[in-house]
Amino acid sequence: MTQPIQLAPVEQYSVEERVELLGRLWDSLLDAGGLPAAPAWHAAEVARRIARADAAPGSAIPLEQLRRELLGETP
Repeated sequence: MTQPIQLAPVEQYSVEERVELLGRLWDSLLDAGGLPAAPAWHAAEVARRIARADAAPGSAIPLEQLRRELLGETP
């Protein structure tokens, strides 16, 4: 039987160290043969969003405009 890994409480790591740890964990999943299949509700949500976008194509805004709005910049 595999022994559990003993780690310090996550809060003891800096934000940068936690981000690094997340990246290493994610990479280890990919190295182990891929990720599990996405749940069915993910596909349903993507289909719903595509249908909504197709129903009102004029409601979209350019990515650069979105970036400016999010960053509080004026055109």
